[in-house]
Amino acid sequence: MPIKSPYPATPAIPEVNAHYALLRRPDQAQWSNFPIHINAETGQSRGFKDFVQRVEWAATALGSPVDKGGLGLSGDNGDMIGIMSANCMDYITFAHACLYITTPFALISSYSKPFELKNTLTLSRATCLFIDEKFLSMALPIAKEAGLPSTRIFIMTGNAPGYKNFSQLIDEARTKNFAVLNVQPAKKNTLAYLVFSSGTTGLPKAVMISHGNLLGVIAQYSLLGQIAQKGKSTEPNEPFKVLAFLPLHHTYGFFTFIIGMFLFPTTSIIMSQWNIDLALDLIPKYRINRLPLIPSIVYQLVHHPKLAKTDLTSITYVNSGAAYLSPKLAEKLSSFIPQKADFIEGYGMSEGTVATLRSPAPGSLDGRLNPRRGSTGVLLPNLVAKILREDGTEADVNEVGELWIKGPTVSLGYWNNEKATKETFVDGWLKTGDKFRVNEDGYFFFADRAKDTLKVSGAQVSPVEIEDLLLAHPKKLIEDVTVAGVSGGRTSDEKVPRAWIVLSCEGKNLGEATVIKELERWHQKNLSKYKWLRGGIEIVNEIPKSPTGKVLRRELQDRFEQRLVHTKKAMSKL
Repeated sequence: MPIKSPYPATPAIPEVNAHYALLRRPDQAQWSNFPIHINAETGQSRGFKDFVQRVEWAATALGSPVDKGGLGLSGDNGDMIGIMSANCMDYITFAHACLYITTPFALISSYSKPFELKNTLTLSRATCLFIDEKFLSMALPIAKEAGLPSTRIFIMTGNAPGYKNFSQLIDEARTKNFAVLNVQPAKKNTLAYLVFSSGTTGLPKAVMISHGNLLGVIAQYSLLGQIAQKGKSTEPNEPFKVLAFLPLHHTYGFFTFIIGMFLFPTTSIIMSQWNIDLALDLIPKYRINRLPLIPSIVYQLVHHPKLAKTDLTSITYVNSGAAYLSPKLAEKLSSFIPQKADFIEGYGMSEGTVATLRSPAPGSLDGRLNPRRGSTGVLLPNLVAKILREDGTEADVNEVGELWIKGPTVSLGYWNNEKATKETFVDGWLKTGDKFRVNEDGYFFFADRAKDTLKVSGAQVSPVEIEDLLLAHPKKLIEDVTVAGVSGGRTSDEKVPRAWIVLSCEGKNLGEATVIKELERWHQKNLSKYKWLRGGIEIVNEIPKSPTGKVLRRELQDRFEQRLVHTKKAMSKL
């Protein structure tokens, strides 16, 4: 029997535009023009009501017909807007403007190197691109190759001669008195945006998130917020204050700061990128009370000498996601916070819009639900799950198997990839590719990753993407390769990529040491830093494979881990 969420069902989910559901609610009429966004580096702030108006003008600039002075962008015309930008206040404006006019957009990693940008532009079939000025010189030749003319490229932050930037477009619409567009209607399956994921296997794919998916998440978290607040002795008398450093192009960051922050009055202090010293200064400066984190950042924090000297008395809520957080590391961070803070963990994936499992707030449902040590939580409202053995039968209580999920937040599938969609989405169920067990009380416990992809610093890494790049070296140095995760991350549970290569004739002639140096330079030039082969490159005579040709990654991983154990033992005897 499918496992049901312990939470009551949410009220019926309406079929409306997700932006409308987030920023046109009756309760928001009582919200003041409090600072909703603050630039962490400059101190610039924007009020809630100012933000709502800015979104209206941005939507009008993007969606108004060309003959009326706008860009004429529309999902009905087949437009797909790419955005490649570091975190900034107007990233959030941009996203809501696109939702407003129901024109889908593609979240392109701001860490992208040329090889990656080419893949994402080609995969998304972007017809327009908003990009930071600092990325423009890299992007122009790639955009041209992808068939995207320079007239369809705009600057998100910064200025570049000959290119309009996002702020200029907004100012032009406002000063020229464009007719303000209405929020466009959206159906349940209207595409909202694309977010890139490696899925359960293979190369990165573009996950299609619909307005209906976002409405499902809004319903879930609205209910969870009400339940959590019911257990508090007092209502919050001022907006929550949250440190916003998670990349907005990532599912976790996108939901937290572009969707979730509008459910309750919240001020986001936005960092363009992670800087631990700045973050520790910002917490007491703004009396930040909510910290969305990932395990690798938790590790950095607890090992930073400045943490013990930082005033953390404002912290009341810590959330960890994107990867598994060990109980030991969670307890270590909690020991630095003088008051008892809610420490919430969760599990999710882009294919499920955001979270699937989440630790309940203490005392939820009249005390029936509380966090459990080592658990990733319980099913969110409106979701059902099943744990399956390899033969497809349902696992018993506390038996490990693959987690399958069903509900309104399961995405539409993969953009222009019917084969991968059919493999991952089966009869409305999402195959997560991750192994869990569930106890008799409905609490889930992470066991292992069944899929080939690995997580580094909370971000997905596709071994196939790295393998393809190594094989594409212009000197053809290798004839076979496999990549897998090995020990070496910041936490005991985090893996880092390692490559095993078989030299080609050209590689053998060049010499092993030279080949490794060449491949190190090549992949670091073309891949984001978190995808680098921090686990090393090893030359082997052959890649072990099954009789059917499947690479036996586990065999190579086990060999490496055994050598690592022996090395540590030998070192301890010195």
